[in-house]
Amino acid sequence: MQETPFCLRIGHLLPYSMSDSNTTEFTNPSTFILQGIPGLEASHVWISIPFCTMYIIAILGNFTILFTVKMERSLHGAMYYFVCILAVTDLVLCTSTLPKMLEIFWFNSREIDFSACLTQMYFIHCFTVIESGIFVAMALDRYVAICDPLRHSTILTNPLVAKISLAVVLRGGIVVLPYPFLVRQWPYCTTNIIPQPYCVHMALVKLACADTRFSSYYGLFVLFCVMGLDGIFITVSYTQILRAIFSLPTKDARLKTFETCGSHLFVILAFYIPSLFISLMYRFAQNVPLHFHVLISNVYILMSPMLNPIVYGVRTKQIRDRLLRLFTQRGA
Repeated sequence: MQETPFCLRIGHLLPYSMSDSNTTEFTNPSTFILQGIPGLEASHVWISIPFCTMYIIAILGNFTILFTVKMERSLHGAMYYFVCILAVTDLVLCTSTLPKMLEIFWFNSREIDFSACLTQMYFIHCFTVIESGIFVAMALDRYVAICDPLRHSTILTNPLVAKISLAVVLRGGIVVLPYPFLVRQWPYCTTNIIPQPYCVHMALVKLACADTRFSSYYGLFVLFCVMGLDGIFITVSYTQILRAIFSLPTKDARLKTFETCGSHLFVILAFYIPSLFISLMYRFAQNVPLHFHVLISNVYILMSPMLNPIVYGVRTKQIRDRLLRLFTQRGA
């Protein structure tokens, strides 16, 4: 019987059928078996092509953003420091999942050590929370830049940016820290098969032979009190930003000001809206095949790392101009 599925990216359970699991009883396995895309094992090599392409784009794009901001002194400001932290977060997030996923797709290497599985789980959830926090920090930066532009440089000073960034990173690390400790203490029986290409918290909770209600409730706490509050703060910030934009006297001024935060707004929508859509689909679209759930969740976890550098590289004028100058000088 298929279990109720939830959103992978925000740490909820993916669907799977226990009838497909190994029924051998054991306790505390030394390894787990990652199933990849259940039902599409014969197509793993073909599925790996778009995933590998997205990974390459994410790696090249985010390293380009980091290099450009480092080389251009005019980009040494709050917004671009946050963009750099976002780039590092995306690099860690996609690198924590894609190499093992490609091992499964290309070499059928499905085993993952218990400790490695916990480490991968921690990095996925930790840097997802960090990315959400960075979006909040970027929303704050845009709010100050548009609603109080004359004081932007005096409010968002480098020391304050460093403190905000440290707080965001520490929050992500501390909030997710209980996950591996909770998972490690449980006994496991019946199966060690995880029906997806990498480890996430609730998938391991489902395999445990113990009372896991506290862990499930804690996962809901992280979802609503961390990700939910982030979304509320971003919504309030952009409501004020849009009010400030529409109060400008001329159409040209409104368009020019909107362009300064348009790329950030697009990235935020690309992060939160698909997450909401996938969560609702997992809760209510019970007849959707398992492999479709897993497949789109894997695409989503790569979407932000791939889109963020493209959006900021193309839509942000300062970064775009610096890249053009860099390639023009090398071409000459």
